Amino acid sequence: MLVHGIGRSLEDWQDAQDRLATTFRVVNVDLPGFGLTPKLRAKPGLPTFARAVVGVLDALGEHRPVHLMGNSLGGAVAMTVATTWPDRVASLVLVNSAGFGREANLPLRPMLYGVLSVLPVVGARFRPLAKEAGLRLNQALFADPAFATDERVRHAAKVGRQPDFRATFVGTLLSLGLPVVGSRAGWRRALLAAVVSAGKPALVVWGDRDTVLPVKHFHAAVAALPGVRSHLFPDTGHMPQIERVEEFTALAADFVTGVAVP
Repeated sequence: MLVHGIGRSLEDWQDAQDRLATTFRVVNVDLPGFGLTPKLRAKPGLPTFARAVVGVLDALGEHRPVHLMGNSLGGAVAMTVATTWPDRVASLVLVNSAGFGREANLPLRPMLYGVLSVLPVVGARFRPLAKEAGLRLNQALFADPAFATDERVRHAAKVGRQPDFRATFVGTLLSLGLPVVGSRAGWRRALLAAVVSAGKPALVVWGDRDTVLPVKHFHAAVAALPGVRSHLFPDTGHMPQIERVEEFTALAADFVTGVAVP
């Protein structure tokens, strides 16, 4: 099961999904309020998103333990599922995952421009700024900005115009402690302790040129999770599942194949 990051959508996993689906059953989801999916009544945050992930599995009638793969916020969601419903999770693949450090360079300026661009009277003045900021934001996710294709930038703008996007984005930031104090230590400590206690097999991968969650978070994850497998991709940004899709899917497939599932 594949889970995307904050403000993003299931399309971030599309290339990896297509490759993994040649061998595995793959479920790829939008978190509620992101992508093109409406929000839930509950406040956005890790508990709500984790319940939504389990809800999708229930709706599909999939009750076998799953291999959860999460990118960025999706990694913290995956860990929350694994510690709240341990019988539903076989392993974790954490891809540039939130939860291992305070720093998080998030797209606040593009969001502000996006809000201003839809206002009456003044909105037209901010639309060019919003478009340019959106392009720069998408380019910053990759070591190679060419991966910020026109199609990806257009889709990101479409996601940003989804009616529930802004409320979900802001609510998620506030639930994690961002942007005022950085990612709060309290929820990170509690979640990490629960993950260690759960003892799920885990693979941590990162891009060494991640400008959103810096590479020192990778080293923190490796140090914190006993027995974890790890891989650091060179010349790679925040989304190895896109920028290094062939290497990533081979690595992930080898890992999950080796996990004994009850």
